[in-house]
Amino acid sequence: MQPYSNQSRKKTVSEIVDTKKKGDKLVVLTAYDFSIASIIDKNDIDIILVGDSAGMVMLGYPNTRPVNMAEMLLFCRAVSNATNKAMISVDMPFGSYQKNIDEAISNAVILIKAGADSVKVEGGEEIFDRIKAMVDIGIPVMGHIGYKPQTSSMWNFSKAAGKTKESALKLLHDAKVIEKAGAFSIVLEMITTEVAEIITKNISIPTIGIGSGPACDGQVLVTYDMLGINQDFKPKFVKKYLDLNHLIATSVQTYSRDVKSGAFPSNDNIIHMDTKEYEEFLNEYGLRASK
Repeated sequence: MQPYSNQSRKKTVSEIVDTKKKGDKLVVLTAYDFSIASIIDKNDIDIILVGDSAGMVMLGYPNTRPVNMAEMLLFCRAVSNATNKAMISVDMPFGSYQKNIDEAISNAVILIKAGADSVKVEGGEEIFDRIKAMVDIGIPVMGHIGYKPQTSSMWNFSKAAGKTKESALKLLHDAKVIEKAGAFSIVLEMITTEVAEIITKNISIPTIGIGSGPACDGQVLVTYDMLGINQDFKPKFVKKYLDLNHLIATSVQTYSRDVKSGAFPSNDNIIHMDTKEYEEFLNEYGLRASK
């Protein structure tokens, strides 16, 4: 792979929206730190999502609700420092946009200044005014409907949305409201594939699916899930491309054995002093030691 140039141009909102017209698929992955973002950005990824899933993946929270703005800013800056090509979309954490429009705008501006190219918010008609207000002042917004992790305890469905006519109609309505508010794309999480297809065909902005079937205009996965790092989280919609948990564990065990046995560090892993300098050092030390 050729070294990546810092002069590369980042994906724009219009380019993301145009993928739907062209029939191309959007590829989205999460990142929360400089190292992973650097690897992702050197490959053919359209959007890097700095998700509030970082609270669970990186900080060990039981869900996304405890995540705050200070934490999201830290993750945002780390990913921004590594990214030159993909658009960066950052989740606005729970409580950072629900109170009122002014607070939503203020927090969105903070994230944009920290390196975000766009922000993502969960909700439908109930946050129309927040989305519109942010878009009106030039902040690109990604919507999110279906299973909404930030408020998951409020809903009566068992994760998957769109299983009934009423649920399907509400999802389609919310998608159209988000489009009307000016969002440039919508994440569809855990929505039945039939309803996700109807939504995708009836709005002009791209849909990005996670557990919502192949008809969406793009797909997103949590990178740590896709790489098989988290062995305890195994939802049906995740395809594990690598069992990195096993590889890391095996490497750690091998390292431990090597250290305890003396196999590491070997001569290949150490730095030698110039022979002459070493002899002079010993002589000098000997003189001092004999006094």
